[in-house]
Amino acid sequence: MMKNFLRSTTFLAIVCCWLWSTSFAATKIGLLFQTPLQFAGLRFIIAGLALFFVFVDYKKFFNEIRKNYRFIIKLSLIQVFLEYAFFYSGMDMVPGALGAMIVGSGPLFVAVVSHFSFEDDKLNRRKIASIFLGVVGIAIITLGHRKIETGGSLILTGILLLFGNNLISGYSNVLVSKRSVGISPMVLSSSSLFLGGLLLYIVSIPFEGFHTGPFSFSYYISLGWLSFISAAAFTIWYRLLQRPGVKVSEINIWKFLIPVSGAVLSWIFVKGEHPDLVSLSGMAFIAGALVLLNYANRKIKI
Repeated sequence: MMKNFLRSTTFLAIVCCWLWSTSFAATKIGLLFQTPLQFAGLRFIIAGLALFFVFVDYKKFFNEIRKNYRFIIKLSLIQVFLEYAFFYSGMDMVPGALGAMIVGSGPLFVAVVSHFSFEDDKLNRRKIASIFLGVVGIAIITLGHRKIETGGSLILTGILLLFGNNLISGYSNVLVSKRSVGISPMVLSSSSLFLGGLLLYIVSIPFEGFHTGPFSFSYYISLGWLSFISAAAFTIWYRLLQRPGVKVSEINIWKFLIPVSGAVLSWIFVKGEHPDLVSLSGMAFIAGALVLLNYANRKIKI
């Protein structure tokens, strides 16, 4: 029974969401020492290489790449290069807790994208109500932080970039669910992470310069942890999206766990960040959206 639970979609989705929630504090720490795109590029290059060396069966690895290279290139450009260019640039402009909650609203965007992409994954009244609650929560957070006197416009730009990240993430989830059947999740994540990371790093050089350090020990800890998150979470998530009967909007419901965990971790580990009434109020609305969506999908099969 326990073995089956540990392999279940529910448990593995929660594991992925917890891993991703830890990325906000680690990202803010890493960005204290290195520029956004270059830091992201290194993270994904390391993650892709780590998965490659773990895979072992290199003949099978390259055969799968050869058969699916067009899809892999497309996924690398969309999910890794574009999505994380938006993510890292946005996170560099906003407080970690705020970034965690905005990115955590991603299931709302995924539900909309899925509605127009799948016949069996349409919006209903309860989903629409939950989306409204989530948007209200994000609006409260956004309007509250726009009142900051210094850097207000920069924070607003960061918020818009993170919203763009959410839309791209929704599309890429649909893309993996529709097109990746038959490709090993480990091959898909390794190749797309490495290629996307390499593109991010190359593009970063003319815009951000070339940064080689010296960096502190905390920088290398954050880089190592973020690389591990990418390798583990993406591989597991791709496997879940490939499972028969798993709907993109339903599995992404669990991502509502990310903002709560991510915000708390940022308040604990990132200097200068602490709970405030605006963030807590927005979190309450997002939690309401989670309750509604979970109730609407109470018959999800584990």
